[in-house]
Amino acid sequence: MTAHQPHTRITPGLADLPTEVDMVVIGLGVTGAGVALDAVSRGLTVLAVDAHDLAFGTSRFSSKLVHGGLRYLASGQVGIAHESAVERGILMETTAPHLTRPLPSLIPLSAGVSRPMGTLAGAGFLGGDLLRRAAGTSADTLPRPRRLSAAETRRLAPPLRTDGLRGAYLGWDGQLEDDARLVTTIARTAADRGAHVRTHARVVSATGDSRLAGARTSTSEFSVTLKDELTGATATVTTRTVVNAAGVWAGDLVDDVRLRPSRGTHLVLRAGTLPGLDVAVFAPIPGETNRFVLVLPQPDGQFYVGLTDEPVDGPIPDVAEPTEVEIGFLLDVVAASFARPLRREDVVGAFAGLRPLLDSGDDSTADLSRKHAVLTSPTGIVTIVGGKLTTYRRMAEDAVDAAVGHARLTAGPCVTATLPLAGAAPRETLADRAAKAGHPGEARLVRRYGADADLALEAAVRASGWDQDQLLAPIAEGISTVWAELFFGVTHEGAADVADLLDRRTRIGLIPDDRALAVPAAEKVLEIVRGER
Repeated sequence: MTAHQPHTRITPGLADLPTEVDMVVIGLGVTGAGVALDAVSRGLTVLAVDAHDLAFGTSRFSSKLVHGGLRYLASGQVGIAHESAVERGILMETTAPHLTRPLPSLIPLSAGVSRPMGTLAGAGFLGGDLLRRAAGTSADTLPRPRRLSAAETRRLAPPLRTDGLRGAYLGWDGQLEDDARLVTTIARTAADRGAHVRTHARVVSATGDSRLAGARTSTSEFSVTLKDELTGATATVTTRTVVNAAGVWAGDLVDDVRLRPSRGTHLVLRAGTLPGLDVAVFAPIPGETNRFVLVLPQPDGQFYVGLTDEPVDGPIPDVAEPTEVEIGFLLDVVAASFARPLRREDVVGAFAGLRPLLDSGDDSTADLSRKHAVLTSPTGIVTIVGGKLTTYRRMAEDAVDAAVGHARLTAGPCVTATLPLAGAAPRETLADRAAKAGHPGEARLVRRYGADADLALEAAVRASGWDQDQLLAPIAEGISTVWAELFFGVTHEGAADVADLLDRRTRIGLIPDDRALAVPAAEKVLEIVRGER
């Protein structure tokens, strides 16, 4: 097939759908978006679809961390730990320096942490630094860990409980600006390179010629039927290969995929709950030697507290809901580390994601491997499951390798390890640009879109007819999101409705009270842009 001209926008629905492509990707979480980018950058024609929206499932409910694999190292999964550290370095130094930042993290040596436990925690941070070095990540990006005195610990984390505090271990990991923003940026990069990226497009069926697929010939093909969730229209696309990246719903498309989902719940706290805290805190879970509840400061001043690891039985919901038991557990663990008691009323939001773990028969999902797997069905559908957000790029590479090999497609090598995402620029350059911004809203756009901040603002000016000062103003009192973000979400990022804008292009929806304040702005932007169209 000949490559199509680039389609620089993500599109909701099925209008102007191609009739024939090399690859159909099902699912537009971080893995599916990564598969689309990997495949199109190898020269394949790609259609990537999702029944709902970009980052609709697990990918928007993570801890917003770019993990170096410390937890996996502690459990003896050295290969997974190394892979995670390598991929963290690629994200932070090459592909997405604009969407990642170093995050200082403390393990307080409080009265509840015995000296042997403290020694083990320190050894863990040193092990994490060995992973960083083995991965080739610079100490300028992630500084080396060190032991802090009690006085240093109090200065870095004023809200900590000081009774019996002996000091802390300080380590570093990667943090995302926003997990859903990473997914959106990957998808937009794929679209910029020519991939057809469609939201609100449900796969009704994907049938292949099992005889041809089984023979592994170069003439095998699939017929994929899609339904436009906005209009109800249907369409059929012919493709040489199908990659199933539907996450926890992968088993709905391929019968022999057996998953054991687990639920990870986080709480959302306002900035004033833990004043002066600018570092992440690892609060030890009683009775556990290498598990913690994390208190994670966020770019907009909130805190996320998480996370749980609970097995999920029965049908998979579209959106998982935190339970009161999980909320109480997280509050109880964290409260033991801080001077100010945390109460249920401090929780202004909560969210839960489902991990698509392979079922290995273990009783506890916490013990299931986070290693990803690529499975090929008898009809030739390639399914990618397991893994984690940090390693999405490697997962995508392995899935595309399998699909290309099975369908005998002609494709170039994987280039995504050196392919910057849309808006990428050196972190120092962007920091200088933000510092020189003439308006707080402009600095925010640099933080969220990197070198594409001007593109976002210019697109918003064209779509709205407003001046720049209007577009750089917050959309509502007490909310940091500016108008330009909403306009760009519709014009270039495929947002089709209020939920797309508030729950995924921005993360206002994580706090229900804030979401209610933002709905009129989202409705206004959608009305203006639709009028332009």
